Amino acid sequence: MKIQASRLSDKGFKQIFDRIDQLSIKKGVDKMGLDKFIEQCAYLAAGSGVISGTGGMLTMVIGVPVDFINLITQQFRVTMAVMYYTRGSYHVDFEEFMHFIATSLKVEAGVTLTKSMLEGVAEKLLLLFGTRTAERLVPVVGAVIGGTANYLFIKRMAESVKKLQNFVTPVVIEVK
Repeated sequence: MKIQASRLSDKGFKQIFDRIDQLSIKKGVDKMGLDKFIEQCAYLAAGSGVISGTGGMLTMVIGVPVDFINLITQQFRVTMAVMYYTRGSYHVDFEEFMHFIATSLKVEAGVTLTKSMLEGVAEKLLLLFGTRTAERLVPVVGAVIGGTANYLFIKRMAESVKKLQNFVTPVVIEVK
């Protein structure tokens, strides 16, 4: 797991982060609202979980790495959406973003972005993801487990990020 965490922390997080279009996240939140955007991300994560668990061992070999990358991507998108919604600014730089991710996963985050902090985030994500991998070995049942686990993971991470951002639901006052 240390080797995988090191690979992910070296360039993996940055590559995933760089491929996310932050403006499209802003547009999605503006169009759908935050909760529907989160729901969409949760369904996208569930889809890859279903696919990786559908065929048991056969699809798991190829599907799990793809599923893991998609899960991280959706988590990043949800985090960016909540940050945009609470701050009003959609552009976030990588260092600030990873500090926030580390804090949301309860990984010790210092003032500067360090390799050990990134490895801590990677290890935590791999551990969270790895506990569900063995359950996906059974075809069909693995699809249900994979999809449900991914969906719930994204929804729980969204709630965690909302708490860290001091998320407040705006009060709508109807004027007559």
